[in-house]
Amino acid sequence: MADRLRAAGCVFAEDEARLLLSAADHPARLAEMLELRCAGHPLEQVVGFAEFAGLRIALAPGVFVPRRRSEFLVERAAALGTPGTVVLDLCCGSGAIGAALADRLGEVELHAADVDPAAAACARRNLAPYGGTVHLGDLDAPLPRALRGRVGLLVANAPYVPTGEIPLLPPEARDHEPPVALDGGADGLAVQHRVAAAAPRWLAPGGHLLIETSERQAPATTALMADQGLTVRVEQDEDRDATVVIGGF
Repeated sequence: MADRLRAAGCVFAEDEARLLLSAADHPARLAEMLELRCAGHPLEQVVGFAEFAGLRIALAPGVFVPRRRSEFLVERAAALGTPGTVVLDLCCGSGAIGAALADRLGEVELHAADVDPAAAACARRNLAPYGGTVHLGDLDAPLPRALRGRVGLLVANAPYVPTGEIPLLPPEARDHEPPVALDGGADGLAVQHRVAAAAPRWLAPGGHLLIETSERQAPATTALMADQGLTVRVEQDEDRDATVVIGGF
């Protein structure tokens, strides 16, 4: 099995083979999973979960795979929260960030939203243990009005890849993750701009908005948030190539 994976271009073939063996409940299922992986499907989608921030996050085919760099967003947000905080995860995907925050902070009021029905279904599975509510719709459009002015932590790993750079992404992402989770518009900032504009409607006094971005785009993301009256700073983790812009009222 490892030989087939290696021939298909899997750098960590032995590790992947062990994971496939542990995830398959029947020889026929193992054969199916092996074919999918050799065809280029993301390993996490094939086995049905991703390891993220110490949690096992359920995934389904076609759902964005949480990246290790996003653990830095979780860490920065958790440092600003306390038990009882109202947490809102926009562009939530599988709900990995919201789940990790709830796991770290303890009892929170957790809300998440995504426009992709497959992602929202995954998020419901992953947030159920924390009593989280997942809203299906475009950014903050489906959120209940009662949430306005109450959010202590608004986190967003909004898509920030410029449209023209989508063809440069690895095939696993380009071919098997939804464009809506990757494409940030011409400059990569289109969705971030909308998140920043929405934040004042939902943040409580003393609340914070945290947006994952790239090092290159951080100055522009900072400007978007400053335009909304937030006091902004940029934090980075070079080891994970992670950049988070944090704004507070």
